[in-house]
Amino acid sequence: MAGKRDYYEVLGVPKNADQDAIKHAFKKLAIQYHPDRNKSPDAGEKFREINEAYQVLSDPQKKEAYDKFGFEGVSGMGGMGGRNPFEGAGADAFSDLFGDIFGDIFGQAQARARAGAAGQQRSSRGRDVQIRMELTLEEAVAGAQKKLNVRTMSKCDKCNGTGGKPGAKTVTCPHCRGTGQINIRQGFMTITQTCPHCNGSGHSISDPCPECHGLGRVLRPRTLNVSIPPGVDTGDRVRLSGEGEAGLNGGIPGDLFVAIVVKRHEIFERDGNDLHCVVPISFANAALGGQVEVPTLTGRINLTIHPETQTGAVLRIPGKGVRSLNSPGPGNMYCHVVVETPINLSKRQKELLKQFDDDLRGVSSDGKSTGSKEPTHTPKSEQFLNGVKKFFNDLSK
Repeated sequence: MAGKRDYYEVLGVPKNADQDAIKHAFKKLAIQYHPDRNKSPDAGEKFREINEAYQVLSDPQKKEAYDKFGFEGVSGMGGMGGRNPFEGAGADAFSDLFGDIFGDIFGQAQARARAGAAGQQRSSRGRDVQIRMELTLEEAVAGAQKKLNVRTMSKCDKCNGTGGKPGAKTVTCPHCRGTGQINIRQGFMTITQTCPHCNGSGHSISDPCPECHGLGRVLRPRTLNVSIPPGVDTGDRVRLSGEGEAGLNGGIPGDLFVAIVVKRHEIFERDGNDLHCVVPISFANAALGGQVEVPTLTGRINLTIHPETQTGAVLRIPGKGVRSLNSPGPGNMYCHVVVETPINLSKRQKELLKQFDDDLRGVSSDGKSTGSKEPTHTPKSEQFLNGVKKFFNDLSK
C-alpha cells in the first residue's frame, strides 16, 4: 500500500472524529474537487481518493478494521479495490449524500417524492412579470394613475385552470410515476429534475381542454390600473400582487412589477431629491442685478439676481425640489446662471457697446488713454492676462 495517504489525513479529520465530522469534511472536499467544478488536472484523482477514504471511515465496520490493521484491514471490503462501493444496498445512501451535496451545484431539487405522492397533483406558484413604464418628471414627482396593457399567462376560463374538459380524468404520468420528478444518472451520481412530460405535476389529462391544450393557462391581454405613488424615480418598481402569471394546478399567481423610467425633461434635471436647471440672464441683468422669472414644478417664482453675477453662479431655492418615497421633505432647486451674449446687434447698439467698453478700459473716443485710474471692472480677464504674461516670461528664462 505504498504511496497511499492515511484516510484521516485525506479527509483532514482526527482519528477520534465522529460520523458527523467525517461527513461534513467529505462534503466540503467533494464540492471542492468534483471534476464538474474543478478543472485542475489532478482534481479527478483527488476526488477518487476522497471517495475511497469516505467509503471506509463512514462505515463503522470498515472504520474499526482500518483503525486496527490499516489498509490491510479493509482490503477487499470495498474501500481498497474490492466490490464497487456504489453497488448494492450502500449505493442509495451514497447517492442520497451526493444529491444533498451537489443539489446547489446543478440547481436541481434533490428531494425525492415518496410512494404516497403517486397521482397527486402538484401546484406551483406563477412566475413574476416585470413591465417597463415611462413617466414624465411631473408624473413621477406628483404621482399618477396609469393604465397598463400586458399579456400574461392567465387561468383558462374554459376549464377553470384544470386543463381538462368537464369529466376528464387525471392519470398518473407514466414517465415519473406521479412524482413530478425524474432521476438522471451521471456516473455514480443521481440528479433529480422536473419531469418534462408533465411539467412536474405528476399527472396528465385524459381529455385535455381544447382552449389551453391541457395547460390550464392561456396567454391573454389584460388592462390594469396602476397607482404610481408620488416621488418615484428611475429604477424604482411598483409591485402589483397577484397580477403576474397564473399558477399551475391551482397554485397562487405571481406578482407583476412595474419598472419606472423617468423621461428626460426639457428644463429640469433630477439628482435624487434635488432639481437643477439652467437660467440664462442678460448682460445688463447680470451686471446691475434684478429679478428673473423661473419655473418650478409647482408654479413660477421670481429669482433675485445680485449685481455683478457671473456665469456659473449657482442660486439655491430651498424646498422646490422633489419629495422622494422615503424622504421626510422635498429637496432643493438649483439654478445655474448663464450670462447670455446678445446677438443680431444693430449699428447703434454696437457703437454703444464699443463706447461702453472703451469707458471701462479708460480709453477716449480717439483711442487714447484718458489717464484716469479706474477700478478693475474685469478681474477674471486681468487675472488670465497676468497668468499668460507670467507663463511666457518663465519660458524665456
